[in-house]
Amino acid sequence: MKFMTRLSVALALSATCSFSAHAADPKPDAVVKTKSIEVRVLLDDRIKADAALAADCLAEGKKWLDKNAAEAAAARKADPQFSRDGGWEFERKYEIRSVIADRYVSVLRNDYMNTNGAHPNSDVNTILWDKADNKRISIRPFFTETADNGATMKAMVKAIIASLRTEKKKRDASETATDEWFKGVAPSLLKVGAVTLAPSTEAGKSSGLAFHYPPYAVGPYAEGEYVAFVPWETLKPYLTAEGARNFGGARPKGDAEEP
Repeated sequence: MKFMTRLSVALALSATCSFSAHAADPKPDAVVKTKSIEVRVLLDDRIKADAALAADCLAEGKKWLDKNAAEAAAARKADPQFSRDGGWEFERKYEIRSVIADRYVSVLRNDYMNTNGAHPNSDVNTILWDKADNKRISIRPFFTETADNGATMKAMVKAIIASLRTEKKKRDASETATDEWFKGVAPSLLKVGAVTLAPSTEAGKSSGLAFHYPPYAVGPYAEGEYVAFVPWETLKPYLTAEGARNFGGARPKGDAEEP
């Protein structure tokens, strides 16, 4: 009887916490909710304060939303057992990670996908936004050359893998710090990883590049997401004048714990 009472209290508390957490969720900026799926897109307040950036992220997010809603509807039609565990749940969040020289905005795009499989999945990608021209850009303007297999990209990959090995050691995951897991990190802008400009102890500057990898990219699902950090000094020989103007200082204490 005492066990049942404790269990009832625990369940009640769990339900209360779950309701409170759901009630505290921010209002989506775009949403589709059907029998097949609930899919949401959320922009953080700093993004919403920049009309051009907000419009760009929301347009992309709505395309993602519509694509997944259509795929869920097709899956439901093809599989009569689709709804036995409820519909799918997807969410995409856009969050600003850093703003450099009041011009270059690094945005993290985090996706959560639950299709009622063995476990939910997640993905991470990034956007580098130029406020001066109101458009997405790459890191090319900061480097003298970024050719595939060129000197810049090779130096970048070498530093990324060194950083990943260090991160794996911190997690007691050294057994997966192998070339096999890192083979997807190639010396090419399209294959090196999703990049952001890391914040710095020096105002208006970036301390280097942070590369974001979702689960499965450089390790098993259980190891989760990885972030590799490459300090700007490592890439100093390859910087353009624009790059030299925007990099400086050191990585702030505690930034390694940030997403």
